[in-house]
Amino acid sequence: MGGGDTHGGVGSGLQRAQAFLGLATLLYRASHLAVGIAAVAQHHNHRPAAWALLATAVATSVLVHGTAYSRGRFVPWTVAADVLLTGCALPFAAYAWAGAREAPSIAWTMVLGGSASAVAAVALRRRTAVCAVLLIVLTHAVGYRMVDAEVAVTGGHLNAVVFSAVIAQVLWWYLRRQGRLLDTATEQAVRAEAQRARYAERIAHYRALHDTVLATLTTIAHGTVDANSPEVRRRCAREAAYLRRLVQHGPDDPAAPRPEVGAALEGAVRDAEELGLRVTAQYHDLPAVPPDVATAFGDAVREALNNVLRHSGTGRAYLTAAGDDGHLLVTVVDRGAGFDPAATTGGTGLGLRSSIHARMRGTGGAAEVDSEPGEGTRVELRWPG
Repeated sequence: MGGGDTHGGVGSGLQRAQAFLGLATLLYRASHLAVGIAAVAQHHNHRPAAWALLATAVATSVLVHGTAYSRGRFVPWTVAADVLLTGCALPFAAYAWAGAREAPSIAWTMVLGGSASAVAAVALRRRTAVCAVLLIVLTHAVGYRMVDAEVAVTGGHLNAVVFSAVIAQVLWWYLRRQGRLLDTATEQAVRAEAQRARYAERIAHYRALHDTVLATLTTIAHGTVDANSPEVRRRCAREAAYLRRLVQHGPDDPAAPRPEVGAALEGAVRDAEELGLRVTAQYHDLPAVPPDVATAFGDAVREALNNVLRHSGTGRAYLTAAGDDGHLLVTVVDRGAGFDPAATTGGTGLGLRSSIHARMRGTGGAAEVDSEPGEGTRVELRWPG
């Protein structure tokens, strides 16, 4: 709310500082309006003009602070209007129309000048704010002279007007500085956390490569296995598929699998591939989920892929995992024999009930199986359910 400064995102330290200062100046103005109400009720209760002037000050206050609240900052033209009307014109209007011809009866209009100068100090650019405060001081000095106020009264009031602006400006400078320091610290913490997450992903990938591709290549290089044997060729095909997924989503890719749920899903895929199933897996913007949820997804996908191996009559499956606003959706699809879910018995029904549906319900998720004889099977896992 100062000098047109609009830096900082929603909820940033700078905007919280602006909101606090807006509240502080509003309370300051409210205290002055309360003084005005008491003064008019005591000295001008029989004069409608005095109540009209007080209503004008209230309306101007609502304009300034209501606009600031709705826009998140003070609007300069409303503050300028407040300075001219409440800060400068009000004492002369009270003298001319409300019969305020003595210092005690005009003082309530002067008091409002202090809060007008405070708002000007934080809402206007520095030179404009200085001019606004000097204008209030000049008009109030003239106003007190018109009612023959004592020098001590005039001097004390003008001192209050000036130092209201000075204190408000110092407070705004301090709050703005602290807000920016807070924003900087928050940005540094976010960057550090992102770096730790990327490092954890790299370590997870390095370990997976060490345990799979590197182990296979080392064994072939040592000549302890026949590189042309069907078993070695199948293993190389599985690990080539794993490398392909890593290439599609590198460790620095924001769409790469998160360590928890990504590792759980990838573990289920690799287990199925070791049993001879070819799995095409795609991951998109996986969210961070609790460890038990990641484990449940991994176990449910493992069972779904096992069902493809045992019952579908096909050697290929397709897995898609995607996140959206903290939600996770995983689908396992095959184009095999399919079945009637309502008529399942034996191993397939037990696997669906205990290893898929029950696991997902236990973590607040849900599972849905869509299949028809001859049309393949689609297993959908959702969290939250």
